[in-house]
Amino acid sequence: MTTIEFIEQWIRENPFIWKVLKFIIILVIVFSVIQLIRRYLKRKISDTVIRYKAQKGIEIIGYVLLIILAITYFSGSIKDFTIIIGLFTAGIAFTLQELILSIAGSLYIFLVKVYKPGDRIEINGIKGDVIDVDSMYTTMMEIGHWVSSDNYSGRIVKLSNAFVFKGPIYNYSQDFPFIWDEFNLPIRYGSDVELAKSIIIKIASETLSEYTYQSKSQWQSVVKKYYIEDAQIDPTLAISLTDNWIQFNLRYIVDYKKRRSVKHLLNDKIRNEIKKSNGKIVLASTTIELVKIPDLQVDLKP
Repeated sequence: MTTIEFIEQWIRENPFIWKVLKFIIILVIVFSVIQLIRRYLKRKISDTVIRYKAQKGIEIIGYVLLIILAITYFSGSIKDFTIIIGLFTAGIAFTLQELILSIAGSLYIFLVKVYKPGDRIEINGIKGDVIDVDSMYTTMMEIGHWVSSDNYSGRIVKLSNAFVFKGPIYNYSQDFPFIWDEFNLPIRYGSDVELAKSIIIKIASETLSEYTYQSKSQWQSVVKKYYIEDAQIDPTLAISLTDNWIQFNLRYIVDYKKRRSVKHLLNDKIRNEIKKSNGKIVLASTTIELVKIPDLQVDLKP
């Protein structure tokens, strides 16, 4: 018996296995075509946003095509199709739980719009900017960790999409791409408090006018969409008395990506204006006041 005759006989004796092998070959071909198209688009499209969306579109079309192909391919034999579905579900129920959750998580992310590429989120204790979302993983550019404030650490983090079901997701940019920030200024007792208040509010209002204007209209959209009370958008100043100084607390709204630079700008402008007050306003620091020195007796002997 020749090799060809042996193969033909094996195919006649195992028609179901041969059918599955043919389907696997078709899957490989379809996957290869999808990858080739993605690489072609990557080379030809220069715009990052359009290239990313085009690649994702091809990927989704490929998955839909594979599902339709599977149903069509096995529709001729309902019995075989039922057996495959049964074996498949029984296997993945025990061994691929994380995979199922990841795929379900990706569908949940896209349908519910939990987040999208470009958003800044915090999930599972990891904070960063989302740079890619595929059928299995969310890829983030990490922020913080050993780097202070909102700076990139340089690490790219891949996180399973299953985590969207396992804990809270903090989105810094969805619906309202602004956040509230604040800092404290210690002013020494005896300083001109009214002058200090006017300087701080004036600098904050001028520096933050663009963010205040842009955020007001967007905040109204958030109020209409969610069950939430209206909030103070303009910069506010609160004063509290401590044992050592008068504490000025400045609270303001800012673009979520510019928190660090805006805080630096505000502090620098306020410092310069206080310096120009010719001693009317003095920044405080921790001091220790000795109320009474105990009496000391010194006995000197020759």
